[in-house]
Amino acid sequence: MVKFNFMMILTKSILLQMKKSGGLCCLFMVINLMLTAQQGYNGRPGSLGITGDTADVTTATQAGYVLAGGGTDVDAAMQWLLKRSGGGDVVILRSSGGTGYNDYLYKLGKVNSVETLFIDSKALAENDTLVQIVRNAEAVFIAGGNQWNYVNYWKGTALNKALNELILHKKIPIGGTSAGLAILGGYYFDAEKGSISSEEALQDPFDPKLSIGQDFLNIPLLRNLLTDSHYDARNRQGRHLAMLSQIYAGTGKAPMGLGIDEKTAVCLDGKGKLTVYGSGKAWFLMPGKQLPEIRETKKTLTWNQGGIAVKSYTIDGSKEGIDGGSLKNSKRMKNGKSSYFVVIGGKFMQL
Repeated sequence: MVKFNFMMILTKSILLQMKKSGGLCCLFMVINLMLTAQQGYNGRPGSLGITGDTADVTTATQAGYVLAGGGTDVDAAMQWLLKRSGGGDVVILRSSGGTGYNDYLYKLGKVNSVETLFIDSKALAENDTLVQIVRNAEAVFIAGGNQWNYVNYWKGTALNKALNELILHKKIPIGGTSAGLAILGGYYFDAEKGSISSEEALQDPFDPKLSIGQDFLNIPLLRNLLTDSHYDARNRQGRHLAMLSQIYAGTGKAPMGLGIDEKTAVCLDGKGKLTVYGSGKAWFLMPGKQLPEIRETKKTLTWNQGGIAVKSYTIDGSKEGIDGGSLKNSKRMKNGKSSYFVVIGGKFMQL
């Protein structure tokens, strides 16, 4: 195994120089090293490091999607992703953080390599060399962080185009966790103005922080889906309903919601067959035929409709994975429990 971690070498070099010298000389050394870092490992822009074989391989891949709710990664779900890569090259995309996925994934399954790309500007997202690294991937996983960075830096770029080509034509497996999960849906909470709590969202469903985007990643199975992560731990059910009501009111078509707990992941094959892994739940939300009774600026949201405003179908995960049926047809979902989500006067309730 060959392992390269450019950022680790960079950090150690900076610390060493700071010990050996000081003042302006040390400052210039640090600046020079930081500028060099922008070039990535071995002239590969954005690369923080590679674990495995640096030579590109081509393997047979299977389409699939890992939708992870944040927190500790679910080994079984990540192994599912790696298996569908056919043992090829795995690329991690992020705009913050380090190379933690490299060793973890390389040891978890049989793959040729795992490389982390740190893409924190449109210039990097347009870089031909970086984009070609992504095009050569047999699997892509988008790390957590801040989804607005992903939207701001990546949307509409050559990187964005390459990802959609991988999804639609090369049919590689792709996944994401937390912020990485957010951008996988056809609709996504973009966090342009920061996060928002359920309490805030239900007090005013027109709050500017409830900013929803479209037309980023083109995954046909997820085209009418809005996800949310850290679901039960951060009480995100209420804000999820506020977002769904915004989409529903704006389009006239009921979207589906998918909330995923921490330490939990939903794996979807190319035909929509779903399996839930982990220790938490996956919450599938299906609004009924009627819009909220009260949805006005600076007024609390009411979406009750006789106690059946939004159906929730909840599937518990497990280490081995629970067969949840098909995402394509809610009537074919299985091994879960049904309830209803409503909001009355800005108060969320599960019935």
